[in-house]
Amino acid sequence: MQIYVTLVYNSNQYTNVYRYHLRNHFSAMAPKMTHKSDLCINHILPIRDALDIISGKWKIPIMLALCIHNRRFKELHRDIPGITAKMLSKELKELEMNGLVKRTVHDTSPVSVEYARTEYGNSLKPVIAALRDWGLNHRQRIFSETTANEAAA
Repeated sequence: MQIYVTLVYNSNQYTNVYRYHLRNHFSAMAPKMTHKSDLCINHILPIRDALDIISGKWKIPIMLALCIHNRRFKELHRDIPGITAKMLSKELKELEMNGLVKRTVHDTSPVSVEYARTEYGNSLKPVIAALRDWGLNHRQRIFSETTANEAAA
């Protein structure tokens, strides 16, 4: 069985259609590098995959809260200001589904549920650190521009 994925890229002037053959149950793409735009697509797709998994307002704060030690649901809810219990539950399920978080149910009375980062989830540490560093630099840049504009006015 052969499976193909078709990607359509629209711009103001033209439309490009790329057809990729997927082998081994989506494990590898086999594009032929014929255009520079193919190289661009091969860089965009993995980034989109990563962003799909960690995007949103709450996933990175949840991963940060689990960075130090394992936590119960209520502890996470208290540690992340502004998140609702329903949203926390939804995001934890998605993170667990993607293998970034492990959910452990303890046979206690009452039953307690603990969440922890997996080894795979720990692989996000350098990505999160890079985002933090970029965010700090961006904030400094914006604040220095704002201060300079206010001084000039």
